[in-house]
Amino acid sequence: MVEELSAHEVAARLKAKPEAVLLLDVREPDERETARIEPSIHIPMREVPDRLDELPSDREIIVYCHGGTRSAMIAGFLEGKGYRSVANLHGGIDAWSRTVDPKVPRYG
Repeated sequence: MVEELSAHEVAARLKAKPEAVLLLDVREPDERETARIEPSIHIPMREVPDRLDELPSDREIIVYCHGGTRSAMIAGFLEGKGYRSVANLHGGIDAWSRTVDPKVPRYG
């Protein structure tokens, strides 16, 4: 079962050990143009299976989307592919905007 992290938990992990965490944005390009969490890498959901070589196996991967549904599916997919440290940002970038960084625009 994929670990669900609150926006505050993700922010704390990024602050404590930024080099140990990779944020993976699985939203569509137009969504990323509207808002993003940095630092993060962007691989749209449909492209993840073909781009696994871009994801390190030695860092925690925290996946996010707009509300947390797509990212939960990708986090589960990554676990199934053998990634050992994967989590989902519960509530997605919308939760991040509401509770961590109100400068990140909300949409949708």
